Amino acid sequence: MNIPKDYKSDLDLLNTQIAIKICKDNFERSLADNLGLTRVSAPLMVDKASGLNDNLNGYERPISFDVPYLAGREFEIVHSLAKWKRMALKQYGLRRFKGIYTDMNAIRRDEKLGNIHSVYVDQWDWEKVIEEEDRTLEFLYGTVDRIMKALRATQDELLKHYPELPKNISDEDVFYITSQELADMYPDLDGKGREYAICKLHPTVFISQIGDKLKDGKPHDGRAPDYDDWQLNGDLLVWYDLLQMPIELSSMGIRVNKESMIEQLIKSNNSERMALPYHQDLLNDKLPLTMGGGIGQSRLCMVLLNKAHIGEVQASIWPKDMIEACRNNQIELL
Repeated sequence: MNIPKDYKSDLDLLNTQIAIKICKDNFERSLADNLGLTRVSAPLMVDKASGLNDNLNGYERPISFDVPYLAGREFEIVHSLAKWKRMALKQYGLRRFKGIYTDMNAIRRDEKLGNIHSVYVDQWDWEKVIEEEDRTLEFLYGTVDRIMKALRATQDELLKHYPELPKNISDEDVFYITSQELADMYPDLDGKGREYAICKLHPTVFISQIGDKLKDGKPHDGRAPDYDDWQLNGDLLVWYDLLQMPIELSSMGIRVNKESMIEQLIKSNNSERMALPYHQDLLNDKLPLTMGGGIGQSRLCMVLLNKAHIGEVQASIWPKDMIEACRNNQIELL
């Protein structure tokens, strides 16, 4: 765990809670306005047989359970709503450039806990309908710019209430780079090392085309093969001065069409997923073309409120030694 020297929160516990509300309320409204989104309800769990759960990097284990009243079926706590949202867009009958967002709550038990990682995950999951001609990096980058507009507007509103807070979201334009271009710049570093190096140069970075193998035979980072198109996705990172590290605020992308899904399932040795209901709907042209992503609620609040640990803005569970270290360094976990 990273403990900043002589750390003291800018806000006490009560004002922290007030500031969290300001951040969440304002960003939610601004995101919806900038992307043309309507808030909807979303599930905490999905049927395992549906194929709707997010497989993340492929090794994380979802929490599964049975329900006696629904004998013979197994259910999973969601990792994210990447695939569910696409099904929802079909159900709501939305047209081009219109979409949905929701408060997503998840449990990821295999997270390595630390300053920015928690078992409890809360994010704004969003998804909108696009057409084939919108499936370009330029369209993706334009959407990132609109998300940044919402982030900056939220920061500006928060600073009206708490001017003592630093301005951690930069006004500089986003620096866009593909994962291969980044690897060519820093061939001797791994993915996380490259992210650190580029964010030291540029305060806000969007790294695109994540999931496929690079020239060295390794991907920049892992991605499930059946929701993002690996050529049309990316991560939004900001440099966080307090912890002297980059923080990923959002992972997003243009979703697979049936051709890219087949290609990615084959590349990742997951062809058997094509038999699942969600994948069959996509293969049979029953789902709209979409783009979407997730934006971490607690991570955003952590950055805007200048907190050292994500546990200062969300209530979760932590190892005893981490709790003790936080207590000894004026880091007040909720």
